[in-house]
Amino acid sequence: MSSPDAAPTRRGSTPRRPNAPVRPGVVRRWVAARTLRGRLIAGLLALLALACAAVGVVTYLVLSHTLINQLDLQLQAAGGRYASCMEDQTDRGQEQHPPQPPPGNCNKTPGLSTGTFGARVKHGVVTNQGIIGGTSHLSAAEKAALAKLPPDGHFYTLDLHSIGGDYRVTAVPGHDHDVLITGLPLATMEATLRRVEIAEVAAFSAALVLTGLLGTGFVRLSLRPLRRVAATATRVTELPLASGQVTLPDRVPDANPRTEVGQVGAAFNRMLGHVEAALARRAASEARLRRFAADASHELRTPLAAIRGYAELALRHPGPVPGEIEHALRRVESESARMSVLVDELLLLAQLDAGRPLAQEPVDLTRLAIDATSDARVAAPTHRWLLELPDEPVQVRGDEHRLHQVLANLMSNAAQHTPPGTTVTVTLTTTNGSPGSPGDVQLSVTDNGPGIPPDLQPTLFERFVRGDTARTHQAGQAASTGLGLAIVDAVTTAHGGTVHLDSKPGTTRFTITLPQLRD
Repeated sequence: MSSPDAAPTRRGSTPRRPNAPVRPGVVRRWVAARTLRGRLIAGLLALLALACAAVGVVTYLVLSHTLINQLDLQLQAAGGRYASCMEDQTDRGQEQHPPQPPPGNCNKTPGLSTGTFGARVKHGVVTNQGIIGGTSHLSAAEKAALAKLPPDGHFYTLDLHSIGGDYRVTAVPGHDHDVLITGLPLATMEATLRRVEIAEVAAFSAALVLTGLLGTGFVRLSLRPLRRVAATATRVTELPLASGQVTLPDRVPDANPRTEVGQVGAAFNRMLGHVEAALARRAASEARLRRFAADASHELRTPLAAIRGYAELALRHPGPVPGEIEHALRRVESESARMSVLVDELLLLAQLDAGRPLAQEPVDLTRLAIDATSDARVAAPTHRWLLELPDEPVQVRGDEHRLHQVLANLMSNAAQHTPPGTTVTVTLTTTNGSPGSPGDVQLSVTDNGPGIPPDLQPTLFERFVRGDTARTHQAGQAASTGLGLAIVDAVTTAHGGTVHLDSKPGTTRFTITLPQLRD
């Protein structure tokens, strides 16, 4: 639609709208955050919305073009008869003496519908105007817009607000160099287009809602086999795959190879079969290895004890013993003692791996911490040993000998791998539990030594892992077997607890958490 002062718009021309900015990043992030079901439903609704919009736009444009063509045909059939009638009556009135105004019988011009507008322009001035079945009082701007129309017989759209809105007009030349203008209102066409718009919006909205409901149910039904695959995978992730023999859950029932979801289910079932076979082989291999370690450790204890006994007996010989022989015998005794400790530790780990139960008796951790710290103070007098204990004794249920071994290993580790003068603090704390739960006990051994390198920390509790190359090792001390922290982890786990390491330069803390025993 043009303003009254704007130039006329030729038929078929439409204004261009600037393209709205597109933000693909926002759309991609929104799509990525949705589930597969949500993306499918959203895609279905988006495609349907685009199809409805395309149908609506095409219908609107075709209907608008058809109605405009109908108005143009009516204007062409009118042929300026209404304006020509006003022109003739004006000329007859001017021939009278004195001149008389034209009679108003042009409203009865045959073949013209109610609302037809007519005007006569002479010498750039609107001399006559009228509407069949109404009155016409054009403003100066509207008269100027009419005066600008070329008498070429083409069709234009003008906004004649004074007589009711938009009009489709055409101008033809008159008999005495004047311009005859005929117009038809667009109000009826615009009302028809509005009704079509409302009907399309209502129909398309109902189609989108119905498609969304039915599509949601259909997509949920189609993705049910995929949800079964996800549920089976979730059950597999909850299994302790790293501990011994594990029985995997039932296979996915929907494994029809003719469908994509069935192909996924079949591939998942095959993968579960391979994993189960691999776990079975690994469990059998670990069982054989544990039996071998236990049997070998058990069998080695007797010859090692015999070697130590013979070495001690040879050193007690009353006669003179050459110095080299005495040194060799003492080395045999020392290495056999060290190997006996290693064999005992391997046997303990093999028994814990096999699930051998430990003693379940009340253990006073407060007294255990005092005794272990006193022993460490005697064994490593160059270190500073501190105790931080609660006012009341703290008890747990377990094996006192093994828990003492755990604490002794941690203190020995701190003494061996930190320089003289290092402060080692043994702290015992408790946490309050919920009603019906006694809470936990935390036993920590902290030193202010150089710390443990970050690349060594993830494997520190594995067997035969040594920190001698990373932390300071004192001359004259026995070399580490690499099993002390592995025993700490295994014994703590057997008591239903956990061990945690937090190390950085200047602070290394081993924290053992055990269930507290209540009366």
